[in-house]
Amino acid sequence: MPGTNLTREEAQRRAALLTVDSYEIELDLSGAQEGGTYRSATTVRFDSAEAGAETFIDLVAPTVHEVVLNGTALDAAAVFEDSRIALAGLEAGPNELRVVADCAYTNTGEGLHRFVDPVDQQAYLYTQFEVPDARRVFASFEQPDLKATFQFTVKAPTGWTVISNSPTPEPKGPDGNVWAFEPTPRISSYITALIVGPYHSVHSSYEGPAGQSVPLGIYCRPSLAEFLDADEIFAVTRQGFDWFQEKFDYAYPFAKYDQLFVPEFNAGAMENAGAVTIRDQYVFRSKVTDAAYEVRAETILHELAHMWFGDLVTMEWWNDLWLNESFATYTSIACQAYAPGSKWPHSWTTFANSMKTWAYRQDQLPSTHPIMADIRDLDDVLVNFDGITYAKGASVLKQLVAYVGMDEFFQGVQAYFKAHAFGNTRLSDLLGALEKTSGRDLKTWSKAWLETAGINVLRPEITTDASGAITSFTVLQEAPALPAGAKGAASDDAAPPRGTLRPHRIAIGFYDLDGAGKLVRTNRFELDIEAAARTEVELPAGTSRPAVVLLNDDDLSYAKVRLDEESLRVVTEHLGDFAESLPRALCWASAWDMTRDGELATRDYLALVLSGIAKESDIGVVQSLHRQVKLAIDLYAAPEWRDAGLTQWTDATLAHLRTAEPGSDHQLAWARAFAATARTPQQLDLLQGLLTGAETIEGLAVDTELRWAFVERLAATGVFDEPEIAAELDRDKTAAGERHAATARAARPTPEAKAEAWASVVEGDTLPNAVQEAVIGGFVQTDQRELLAPYSAKFFSAVKSVWESRSHEIAQQIAVGLYPSLLVSQETLDATDAWLSSAAPNASLRRLISESRSGVERALRARVADAEAA
Repeated sequence: MPGTNLTREEAQRRAALLTVDSYEIELDLSGAQEGGTYRSATTVRFDSAEAGAETFIDLVAPTVHEVVLNGTALDAAAVFEDSRIALAGLEAGPNELRVVADCAYTNTGEGLHRFVDPVDQQAYLYTQFEVPDARRVFASFEQPDLKATFQFTVKAPTGWTVISNSPTPEPKGPDGNVWAFEPTPRISSYITALIVGPYHSVHSSYEGPAGQSVPLGIYCRPSLAEFLDADEIFAVTRQGFDWFQEKFDYAYPFAKYDQLFVPEFNAGAMENAGAVTIRDQYVFRSKVTDAAYEVRAETILHELAHMWFGDLVTMEWWNDLWLNESFATYTSIACQAYAPGSKWPHSWTTFANSMKTWAYRQDQLPSTHPIMADIRDLDDVLVNFDGITYAKGASVLKQLVAYVGMDEFFQGVQAYFKAHAFGNTRLSDLLGALEKTSGRDLKTWSKAWLETAGINVLRPEITTDASGAITSFTVLQEAPALPAGAKGAASDDAAPPRGTLRPHRIAIGFYDLDGAGKLVRTNRFELDIEAAARTEVELPAGTSRPAVVLLNDDDLSYAKVRLDEESLRVVTEHLGDFAESLPRALCWASAWDMTRDGELATRDYLALVLSGIAKESDIGVVQSLHRQVKLAIDLYAAPEWRDAGLTQWTDATLAHLRTAEPGSDHQLAWARAFAATARTPQQLDLLQGLLTGAETIEGLAVDTELRWAFVERLAATGVFDEPEIAAELDRDKTAAGERHAATARAARPTPEAKAEAWASVVEGDTLPNAVQEAVIGGFVQTDQRELLAPYSAKFFSAVKSVWESRSHEIAQQIAVGLYPSLLVSQETLDATDAWLSSAAPNASLRRLISESRSGVERALRARVADAEAA
């Protein structure tokens, strides 16, 4: 039985048989305020290549009332099963299908999500269809290569707003509550959208070349309207329009561009054509650092890039999801780096610091896979929105741009858009266009980079003469073995599976200390590294050995980088002294990577951070270091030293908080870092004093979100209980306040609080997605290992039934969030192995549990390394 799955082979057969022309979809959402179900009527017109053929259309619905194929009524009870409606006896050429069903509102962020704002008690709806959830709202051929036009007619409460892919029409009907939209261009079902409710909006336009005018809209709930910085969002959007239209040489392809900040959104945003949905946490209620604005801008630009790459031209099947996401990631960051007037020209520093760290972590898990993954079915793709699909893919695209040249890259992209507009493609279509514009043969490059898994390690081997002149310089490349069972090994059958040596385009930077004590680049060499263990580098005769040699300077390639002994000594003493942010970020990333690999003891990593973080000006790097230090001490430190490490770190966070520039981003970041780790009675008293106003720190605004950070820590340490949490919620009677309160309640260090949280998530199934996420976040506290220990066995007893009975998003939150990752022990590994061998989970759940197991295994190795450094 297929359940809600769809295999690649089934999709290929259906695509070979059908050409879909159009959908007409009528939805009656007039009862949205009350919830429950709604009427969905769909008329689909399509051609069949064969007379008498059989196929199916997808639908997830509680009830199907009517199925009419080519004028003949079918028995709905007989043809509707397992999220499919069987269609037999198709006519050659045109066919028409009408399906009438009752579909259900959801609170999981999938299909048509319904949310009631506690501020105004109004319902707010939005759709989220990627990967396979348009079928939760209307009957559809749910695969990306069966494009069609979509015409929505929506009945909704009078006075509400209805937004879709096409411009919003004036409502008609006796009560003025029926919106009949114009048909869309030919697009895939997963990028159609409806956003419905009494949303607040701000409107403007983008005025482009040759009289182009694109209407722009920004929407959010009225309870967030006072915090909506629409001018800033419009500015980033216009910058993206300018840069993308120039680079892509193709005018924006849709009639308007709306950005809708919606509640309880599972992802960052979604590229619905002309109607992008974005998580409304990006409407900042309190002060945030510039790093948060930079990340929001990257999200805005990422979704805008998808209007061309993903919406205009769409992958044929989900194995090219990586290209869809990687292209949007690469071009959004490139826009931030290179667009005139950008506020974030240092965006490649952020990319190296955050996205690539994610990629390196993902690529060392047992689930690592080639960038071009083998997506057999929908279950595969649902767990493949990962660090390889987004971050490694974007890293490799950056490497490709360095390899073929930026001008040649975008010339190829321009030809690709013109050739395939409103169609579907495969990777080979893009690579073929790039080969024509660059003159490079990309087949070998593609095989090495896209069809194999794992990370290479690059090290310099340097010899000098008595005068300090370099006499030989070699780049050593390693291809560490992949985790057992991983896909994408080198072609031989070695065990464990071998990694792949690859060609790299890199820069080598030479750095020396100047008179002011800054490490400045004195030389740069850009070259191709062979797919070999050794690549000799030709340097000008007499080139002097610098203080620091940095491989992969400018972060052109995707590889772990190690420093030679002399460079490591200088960097250890002067990491904060690099004049530029990117080489600092690369060295910070290398140190973190070494810590995770057990090459650098956690206590030594802490010492390195404490010695250099005061000089780090990039706030995004500072905040990453805060998270990484805390994680290292909690998971990678030898248990007998952990308390000493936490004491060092917490004392440092408070010292930096007190000395940071008043009102600065650094001060806010240090306040949050201190709140995350405060532990002594005096430190917790300070948090309480800051909440009440009895204590103040010059320039620190203890606003709504910072208050909750303090409350959550005080709850987790047992200082606050229900009365204090309820009092704080009374100050902040919003959806965000309810989520924070749920976190604080679950964080309390009592068996009763843990039992209550566990029951609400695992035994109950009514929590909305965002509230469940908040409860899980509170339940898992690093200083509550003894309280959490009994839940290890409970997790393994429950996780399979949870996976089989909940929606994907809800089940994945539980499977990942409640795995006993903090119980770093052989017993946890043994329990996991026993479950994997006996439970017979499907491939997706097996993957998630194996990934979590790998984290425990890594932590055990790192703890040994830390203990040995004592």
